[in-house]
Amino acid sequence: MSTKKPSTILLVEDNELSREMLSRRLQREGYLVSTANDGSQAITSATKLAPDLILMDMSLPVVDGWEATKKLKSGSTTKNIPIIGLSAHALTSDQAKALEAGCDSYDTKPVNLSRLIAQIEQLV
Repeated sequence: MSTKKPSTILLVEDNELSREMLSRRLQREGYLVSTANDGSQAITSATKLAPDLILMDMSLPVVDGWEATKKLKSGSTTKNIPIIGLSAHALTSDQAKALEAGCDSYDTKPVNLSRLIAQIEQLV
């Protein structure tokens, strides 16, 4: 009988209500969730925690999601952590910008949980 260790997700979201709701939904799916409120916290947390995956809101205060992703993907200890960019902007150009910054995948908000879980499972 194998016991698979639950994947750890760093959820980076500045909206408290969205952060709490998505965090609870992911925990119910069996993930361990840590949170950050802005891109600067995301960089610090990702470096300390080495999560299995990062869900990165792209529109963040202090350091935005694009800049935080670029920094994480250029860091020696964080460059291999998969990042899914999240944004309320559904334009193809927004997706292209997120992927160009280094996101491994991209999804729009409001989050479709089953679609997001499928993306997470592909990357972890």
